[in-house]
Amino acid sequence: MKTHIHPPTEAGITAAARLLQDGQLVAFATETVYGLGADARNSAAVANIFAAKNRPRFNPLIVHVPDLAGAAELVEIPPQARALAEAFWPGPLTMVLPRCADAGLSDLVTAGLDTLAVRIPANPLARRLLAAAGVPVAAPSANPSGKISPTSAAHVEQGLGGRIAAILDGGRCDVGVESTILGFDGDTPVLLRAGGLAIETIEPLLPRPLSLPQAGRITAPGQMKSHYAPDAKMRLNVTEPTAGEVLLGFGARNGALNLSPAGDLREAAVNLFSYMRKIDDLATRSGKSIAVAPIPETGLGLAINDRLNRAAAPR
Repeated sequence: MKTHIHPPTEAGITAAARLLQDGQLVAFATETVYGLGADARNSAAVANIFAAKNRPRFNPLIVHVPDLAGAAELVEIPPQARALAEAFWPGPLTMVLPRCADAGLSDLVTAGLDTLAVRIPANPLARRLLAAAGVPVAAPSANPSGKISPTSAAHVEQGLGGRIAAILDGGRCDVGVESTILGFDGDTPVLLRAGGLAIETIEPLLPRPLSLPQAGRITAPGQMKSHYAPDAKMRLNVTEPTAGEVLLGFGARNGALNLSPAGDLREAAVNLFSYMRKIDDLATRSGKSIAVAPIPETGLGLAINDRLNRAAAPR
């Protein structure tokens, strides 16, 4: 299969939307990372997502919609969730909510759960595509499962070229890490995955602090212990790299690459996945491993460290 790259024009959007309607796989830019989209109501199309990515079927998918009305057709939105939706949608927030009985989604999307992960992306091109397609779009990150997430069309082509129908090229992703995922245990909000919306931004709108999920249960995308894996081994929180390591720096701690010389966590998040690819290539070619400088555990640093911990996990 030849993977076509469509420009971010009306003609490109129309062509990509028709492919989605026809049950094909289309990668598209969001503000977080590129997603691999399929019609969430077409089981054959959704199955092709899992096949193209080699993704375990017990790992549920996020469904993307263009607006709140589209979300309300798929999930029940209680008052606490609605307040968050009104504050942060469109944006890098996914909420796991009770699935509507008549949503008509493929069971593959939810991995047998009675909840659904849903979000409205902030990227205008993504929302235009979703509106033109007119179907809810299941879209995990557009990369082979467990590998580094893509933040450009070139990254998608490197990982999935020849396995998917098309890529709608929206340029470089603005946020650079996947969405924050929240769920609810009764009235208690639960942080299921740190992401592109900082916890400090969310919590003022909540009646109580976020709790953490039960260990070992996969109730949302992005909870696999080993994920975002480079080919080279990775060691974290390194202040003094060894001779056999290349350093991914941050702030004043310089290295072969630096996520943000100014120590700006937003800049570091935007650069994270593309720099992980570059330093992995450098380490692999030189027969070395990767060392990563310490990243603060505040704001977007929580999401950055989450991705790095999963990338460095035993495989």
